[in-house]
Amino acid sequence: MSVKPGWYVDPADPETRRYWDGEGWIGAPIPVGDTPPEGPPPPEPAPATAPSVAAAPATTAAGPHPDQPGQPGQPHPGAPAGGQWPGYPPAPGRPQGPPPGWPHPTGPGRLPMPRPHGLPLASYGARLVARLIDLGMLLLLNAAVNGWFIWRLLGELAAPWHEYLRRVNTGDIRNPEPLPSPGEHAGGLLIAILVIATALWFAYEVPAMAARGQTLGKRMMGVRALPVEADQPLGFGRATGRWSTLGMPTLLWFCCGLGLVLQFVDVVSALFDQPLRQALHDKRAQTVVVQLPRTRPDTRTAPRDRANPPGDTP
Repeated sequence: MSVKPGWYVDPADPETRRYWDGEGWIGAPIPVGDTPPEGPPPPEPAPATAPSVAAAPATTAAGPHPDQPGQPGQPHPGAPAGGQWPGYPPAPGRPQGPPPGWPHPTGPGRLPMPRPHGLPLASYGARLVARLIDLGMLLLLNAAVNGWFIWRLLGELAAPWHEYLRRVNTGDIRNPEPLPSPGEHAGGLLIAILVIATALWFAYEVPAMAARGQTLGKRMMGVRALPVEADQPLGFGRATGRWSTLGMPTLLWFCCGLGLVLQFVDVVSALFDQPLRQALHDKRAQTVVVQLPRTRPDTRTAPRDRANPPGDTP
């Protein structure tokens, strides 16, 4: 995974924002609420040289003390094994630290799961159920809008289908004669059905994702798509790019189901991506899918308004 350069929330200090140049953090941090400048920060002044050798830390003939971090040959405190974050090249001369989306490590061992913008990543199961709910809604929309075209297509395919069933029932399956050809309008009807289905999918998903990062299925499962760099709406352009990777192959169903293969690869790709569980459409749009907190007020401990009991509010 690679994260494009930009201003991101610093995993080591969520109250600040720093500039990630694709390899490491550079520049001084700014408060997370401030508007970051365009482009990278100005270069920091070079640190002053040590005034004398006496101020240097004491060393022994065997070299630096093993408990002193930051000495030559010693890994940076909190860095993963080998001193390098998985999937990222070393960045000499740059401040060490995890890339955007990674939590700041607290010690050696297995790296903790990232929490983009302080939220846990959505599980594969929650994402799958949300997608199935959305597919169910799309089937209902297609039944209403595409129903007439589908009925006409079935009529165009009736002759070869009935002949095939007749041969199966009579044991004449090895008959060398070809099956009757579909009606002359079958190809045009199939293309019209796929174009309408793609347009319905676009209208169902893109506006909702652009405004809230959630479709109906995602709202029901409590998950949301967010940009990697900030907790903000996706916007129409990013939502369109995210959808097109998964939705546009619908037009290729006409080509021996090639579109279905591409969509299947896209969906299962999240199972093999680490650490942000990004599917191919997430990588294209630089988004992550997070699990929203499920906070419900406890009616047993919530304060009650004695002056306005339930039922008396005008």
